[in-house]
Amino acid sequence: MAPRKPPKAPKVNTGKPGRPAGGRNTNSGVGSRKAAAKKAESSGSSSRSGAAAKRGVVSRTGGGRGPVSRGAAGGGRGDDRRKAPVAKGLGGEQIEGRQAVRELLIGQKRKVREIWIAADIDPAPIIEDIEEIAHAQNVVVMEVPRRKLEETARSEAPQGIIAFAKELEEASFAEMLKTRNGVAPFLVAVDGVTDPGNLGALLRCCDGAGVTGVVLPKHRAVHVTPTVAKSSAGAVEHVPMTLVSGLPTAIQQMKDKGIWVVGLDDGGRDTLFNIGKLANEGICIVLGAEGNGLSRLVRDRCDTIVGIPMLGQVSSLNVSAAAALATYEVTRVRLANNA
Repeated sequence: MAPRKPPKAPKVNTGKPGRPAGGRNTNSGVGSRKAAAKKAESSGSSSRSGAAAKRGVVSRTGGGRGPVSRGAAGGGRGDDRRKAPVAKGLGGEQIEGRQAVRELLIGQKRKVREIWIAADIDPAPIIEDIEEIAHAQNVVVMEVPRRKLEETARSEAPQGIIAFAKELEEASFAEMLKTRNGVAPFLVAVDGVTDPGNLGALLRCCDGAGVTGVVLPKHRAVHVTPTVAKSSAGAVEHVPMTLVSGLPTAIQQMKDKGIWVVGLDDGGRDTLFNIGKLANEGICIVLGAEGNGLSRLVRDRCDTIVGIPMLGQVSSLNVSAAAALATYEVTRVRLANNA
């Protein structure tokens, strides 16, 4: 079934996240969409609801999941623990959550195959925004029963929307090591982080702080899952990422290019706030895994190890909180130098 060709494309808002599309009545069509959803759940009908037809959205209520089922049927949902194919690259083919889907469309860095929206979803400015941008880019938007959408979801709360897209493209590690437009490399390397929520929050910090590249190990570490994409609030679309076979070898290559490698660990002899002039040069902050911290080989390859002062009773911070402090300390020093 092909979607009805929408009328002349409306003006698309691609500004700051969360800005509503201009001139849209976000309260229209609530009753008809909910009625259609209830009817679809009970009868398996494939007819469009009035609201869906008005905006050119196809209603899919029965049959298979479509061209991009990721083997996630059955079982409980949460933390991407469903049985799904293991991505050989960065991953990111299934994107869940409203902000993550919106940033996927705005970024326009990879092909979006299809977007699913729950048939009973309440109107909201960001949903209207997603639909308008999708129509402007000729991306198919499908209305599906909420139960079907949630069975397909691999994150804890997909917020009534899932997008299926081409896998994220890896950035070139060699290119990451170069100074570009007068900006020295500002990298973050992650040593074995396996929690998708932590990685997503970490990537969001990296985007905000102006990190120019993130280095992830190919093995024994989480890559871009639906939970990572959602937790990053769409930052996975904007932060260059690369996979390396061995982090110790990658660190040595950074050092060979004149990049300072600073490991963040509780046992550091100095504090994060004393990195000083190193932040103005090419720098890579290395963050360790939850609980275990930096591995021995990675720690040995770093130029220096620094810690975050802990003045309370707990001994350490969550890796994403540590990433926020470390990246913004580098940014603070660089901004002060450029003032």
